[in-house]
Amino acid sequence: MYPFFREDMPTLHWIGKEKIINHHLEVPYRVLNHHYNFTGKNTVRKRSSQDNMIIHGDNLEALKSLLPKYEGKVNCIYIDPPYNTGNEGWTYNDNVNHPKIKKWLEKTLSAHTAGKDAGIGLDDLTRHDKWLCMIYPRLALLHKLLAPDGVIFISIDDNEVAHLKIVLDEIFGANNFLATFYWKRTSTPPSLSNVVRKKLEPLICYQKTDTKKQFNGGNSEGGDMPLLNAGNALTTLNFGKENIFFKVKDGIYRKGIYDKTTLLEDIEIANGQADKDILLQGNFKWTQDTLTREISEGTRFFVKSEKFSVRYQRDGERIKTPSNIVSKEECNIETNEDAAKQIEHIFGDRRFSFPKPASLIQYLINFMCDKNSVILDSFAGSGTTAEAVLNLNKLDDGNRKFILIEMEDYAESITAERVKRTIDGYSGKEGTNGSFDFYSLGATLFDEENNLNEEVETEKIREYIWFNETRKPYKISKSACLGMYNNTGYYFLYNKEEATSLDYSALAKHVKTKAEYYIVYADKCLLPESFMQLNNIEFKKIPRDITRF
Repeated sequence: MYPFFREDMPTLHWIGKEKIINHHLEVPYRVLNHHYNFTGKNTVRKRSSQDNMIIHGDNLEALKSLLPKYEGKVNCIYIDPPYNTGNEGWTYNDNVNHPKIKKWLEKTLSAHTAGKDAGIGLDDLTRHDKWLCMIYPRLALLHKLLAPDGVIFISIDDNEVAHLKIVLDEIFGANNFLATFYWKRTSTPPSLSNVVRKKLEPLICYQKTDTKKQFNGGNSEGGDMPLLNAGNALTTLNFGKENIFFKVKDGIYRKGIYDKTTLLEDIEIANGQADKDILLQGNFKWTQDTLTREISEGTRFFVKSEKFSVRYQRDGERIKTPSNIVSKEECNIETNEDAAKQIEHIFGDRRFSFPKPASLIQYLINFMCDKNSVILDSFAGSGTTAEAVLNLNKLDDGNRKFILIEMEDYAESITAERVKRTIDGYSGKEGTNGSFDFYSLGATLFDEENNLNEEVETEKIREYIWFNETRKPYKISKSACLGMYNNTGYYFLYNKEEATSLDYSALAKHVKTKAEYYIVYADKCLLPESFMQLNNIEFKKIPRDITRF
């Protein structure tokens, strides 16, 4: 179970949970097949060093294939999973080896063979159970991929938002919930409903760990702002007399209540300044520590009337905390209608339903990510996240990377094609420049007999083993040595044509670098146990001792 889970936390139970909760560990590891690199009107077979990726394939298996390189390395995740409205036609297709789940599959996926609708509709009484079984293992892998200071944003609607929140509390930890933002998705909601016309859509945000970073909601000009807020606790603040300025008549002001503020000591004011430090009690936004920091950064404080209501002013542009309302009015974020028009500008028709606007994703990415961040979208759809990353890189000469995963057949014709046109330019819009590599899911690392799959490139196997042992990215090596880590040398003696042996000649041939400890993978070991212990050598048998993750 996840380290944030507590026995006293509210938990959600659904049909199939006990079979799906560790399913991400059972998902087969697949290698990624590289198809081409696209760099501004040019398509080549050679991989790029840019690391931008579009992967076509089931997103659960694709997420697992990213672990060796990206576990704990993704700074920002945005996903827009199926909302489970009952009208989407999505299918639950994970290969879970359990009778209860298989029975579901017979009623959904196998319906295709009978020419029936395989979607999960409103009349499916277990549609919420199926949705939770679909999302849970994906969130588990996304949690692994997220960096310690990373954040995840999830677009959702009322159908599953309550269920999703409880599941996220379980996986990410309730203490790591940051906010539910509400995106104004439309200016013209449907007028057919006689219950409520929905304009806002929830967007849930969690962090991996509590880094106490400030969200960047953009820059604000320094005008004066009230320091009092009726909803805050009663606080006493000490304002140094040189830091606060009064626009009231000269004279003596006795301690007591002044409207919503209490003056705790008598003061005398002359020419806008007090004769001593000012002690005020009120429902202030800040603590004394925050006030001291603001003073050190040059913030000035004013009392403009005899109500003694303190206002503050900062110099120049300062980072502002974002509002939980994300709209055109608040932060110039576009709507679904705007995004649909953009799709039409790119392709000449509206071939994708309910796309998200690039401005929304750009805004979210900027909350906590710097110019070198890695951004992942495992429900890539039309490729909006890639366009958002490319737009930001063009604006500030950044080096952000995107990883998109799309399982549907349009992964190349829509997702990748949109990114190509974004790079090259479309409908009079200047291109962003940039590049990406297109991949599909390849063979599983282990075959049905649980042996190493000989169809897989040896380097992919070496990468997998190195990651298993060290949780570090793999650097290609031509020797049997996979690398050195924590004074341990890792060796992989493997030949697809014949069995390998760990013996004296193998040691002499391959072990060239001195280490405190040695881990050697081979098909068999011919060295005596006493020699192994004396020289700190550990043998691991292929494939038995290769850990599955």
